[in-house]
Amino acid sequence: VDTLKGPGPFTVFAPTDAAFAALPDGVLDRLLDPANKDLLTSVLTYHVAAGEFEAADVLAVSGITTLQGQRVDVNIDMMGANIDQSLLVTTDIFASNGVIHVIDAVLLPAQD
Repeated sequence: VDTLKGPGPFTVFAPTDAAFAALPDGVLDRLLDPANKDLLTSVLTYHVAAGEFEAADVLAVSGITTLQGQRVDVNIDMMGANIDQSLLVTTDIFASNGVIHVIDAVLLPAQD
C-alpha cells in the first residue's frame, strides 16, 4: 500500500474478485495470515510494475519486470492477451499515479 501511495507512475495488474475466489483452498488464508506478511508483500508487488504501461505498451513486449523483482510474461493467443497465466479483462484504467489493467487470475510468483 505504501508503495502505491508514491508518485509513481505504476502499472497495476489487478485481479478480479472471481480471481481471488478461484484460488486453491487455503491459499488466501495463508496469504492473509499475519505470520506470512513477507509472502503477501511478494505476491502484491508481483502485480505492480514501475512505469506506466498502457495496453499497447504491454502488448508490445514479451515481459515486464515487477516491483517484486521477477518478470511476468506477456503473450497473445487465441483467447486474448495474457499476463503469465491470467487473461487481460479490462485495460487502461487511468489513475493519478499510473494505470490499472484488470486480470482474471491472481499472479503467484515463483517461490525459492
